[in-house]
Amino acid sequence: MQFKYPELLYALFLLIIPILIHLFQLRRFQKVKFTNVKFLKTIKLQTRKSSQLKKWLTLITRMLLLTCAVIAFAQPFIPNTEEFNEEQETVIYLDNSYSMQAKGSNGSLLNEAIQDLINSIPENEKFSLYTNTDTYRNTTLKALKNDLINLSYSPKQLNYEAAYVKGRQLFSNHNSATQNLVLISDFQQKENPLNFENDSVVQLKLVQPKPLLTTNLTIDSLFISNTQAETLDLTVKLSSGNDKLENVSVSLFNDDVLISKSAVDINEQAETVFTFPNNTIINGKLVVEDASLQYDNTFYFNINSKPKINVLSINGSTSDDSFLKRIYTRDEFSYSSFSIDALNFNLIPDQNLIVLNEIDDISNALIMAIKAFVNDGGMIVIIPSGNIILNSYNQLFIELNISNYTNLFLGEKRITTINYDHPLLKDAFYSRVTNFQYPKVNESFRFSSNSNSVLSYEDGTAFLKGNGNVYIFSAAINTTNSNFKSSPLIVPVLYNLGKQSLKLSQLYYHVGLPNTVDVNAILGQDDILTLEVNDKAVIPLQKTFSKVVEIKTEEYPSEAGIFNVKNKDEILQNISFNYTRDESKLAYHNLTNINFTSINTSVASTIDTIKSNTNVNALWKWFVIFALVFLIIEILILKYLK
Repeated sequence: MQFKYPELLYALFLLIIPILIHLFQLRRFQKVKFTNVKFLKTIKLQTRKSSQLKKWLTLITRMLLLTCAVIAFAQPFIPNTEEFNEEQETVIYLDNSYSMQAKGSNGSLLNEAIQDLINSIPENEKFSLYTNTDTYRNTTLKALKNDLINLSYSPKQLNYEAAYVKGRQLFSNHNSATQNLVLISDFQQKENPLNFENDSVVQLKLVQPKPLLTTNLTIDSLFISNTQAETLDLTVKLSSGNDKLENVSVSLFNDDVLISKSAVDINEQAETVFTFPNNTIINGKLVVEDASLQYDNTFYFNINSKPKINVLSINGSTSDDSFLKRIYTRDEFSYSSFSIDALNFNLIPDQNLIVLNEIDDISNALIMAIKAFVNDGGMIVIIPSGNIILNSYNQLFIELNISNYTNLFLGEKRITTINYDHPLLKDAFYSRVTNFQYPKVNESFRFSSNSNSVLSYEDGTAFLKGNGNVYIFSAAINTTNSNFKSSPLIVPVLYNLGKQSLKLSQLYYHVGLPNTVDVNAILGQDDILTLEVNDKAVIPLQKTFSKVVEIKTEEYPSEAGIFNVKNKDEILQNISFNYTRDESKLAYHNLTNINFTSINTSVASTIDTIKSNTNVNALWKWFVIFALVFLIIEILILKYLK
């Protein structure tokens, strides 16, 4: 038994007072004279014995009464667990990712968890709480309540191992404290199985609230599947998990005006196609109705007017550029071609991509013009001739800060390796092919470094290398030296070089992922571009060139929607952002196979378990009852015992 206020037990020394009163009677006896005491002697002896018993019983009951009263004020208790005397420290992870929008018995899983926390944790109890976006350390429910009530969903989610590590870092350094780490999440099943490192100090408690529905309708993605002179086909991909859904309505809006509607049956996955006039600016929104997750029921996209990409080919005296004309067609590119002798240098700053097509000698004037062009954000592709002046090329490479040519290799080489992970070829192929008809060259230059190779020979040296704004071939690709022009590789390589020279806005981008957009704009010295939606403005990272502003986004904007790209009050174009669909699949981990953890489906039950370690059996009420009982006994003794 322990006491809440043990210092009050010193009051037990006051019990000596009734003992002194009873042992040293201060009462003075009065003598009464009788004529004959013969008949009173026996009665006197009996009265003296009963009086002595009464005094001792009264003394005992009073001492017990006072003892019980003092002990009651000291508030005795018996702890429920052996951990009672240890300090309790609690850290809670609350998953606020979009999968927690799934419906539970009392609203969404996130709202259920928040209400359980509010109802279960004492207002002034210290604890730490963190979500996917925020951290609250050593706070109280009273201070945190409004933040919890207003907690919004996040497109980001900590992976569960990272959430576990972060939770352990939030504990204090008091090794004597019992550390309770509570992870509240639906534990959505993704790529990797759950694996928590065993920690003898941290008591890990997993809370997995269960949704009522495991069916979720999702708009996965969309793409332009066909383009005609008059019309454009937009294909929309939908999924429903492992369920079949019939007659699902898909609505297409342009600036909040319904322009088309489609009904589709979904057997796990399905597609539907919308057709509308070509060359039309669309601020599009696709909507489906679903009772489960809400964030993936809307999909934003934009079809903006696309400026043509300017491509300039500077040709050697004997070089052929017909292969470039076939790739850089008029519908997407504005292609122009000049021989090195007829080049107008004033055209260079207006280009997005310049191809040095097998020039023998690069003059100093052209070197300086190309350097200024690249520094201003332009892209350059260098194809050497078979008779180059090596020093002139290497001088250009020095100015561009890239690896140079070392020597000419006279011998046939096959191009056998494709770097599918290179930014130039990422998503350019449906599958990674290793066995294909290898193009070859008869003679080639070696690079001083083979880093950032896009295509490589069988000996590992680079055929095409580059990164950022400069790409270099190691060999001439004319038909005399190579059959690369006949290879299927030439189209995706040169086409992507043209497309990446001006990063036009895509149909949509994803929130939270790195994105780059080039906006055609000429800004003043102090001008900046902003992204605005619903009276909210974000200033993205941007780099200003002479005719283009390069915008980079990742963490911001943090919400989905159609954003205006504005220069002051002028709207230059629109960009759409959507949340990734990583949270849309309602498949969950089975937690029963995880060792060294406590598993529950109720937040309230888990918090009550933690609180039970600090709960006690209070005994003060019993001692109050005992004091009252002894008081009644004393009254009865005084009244009825003679």
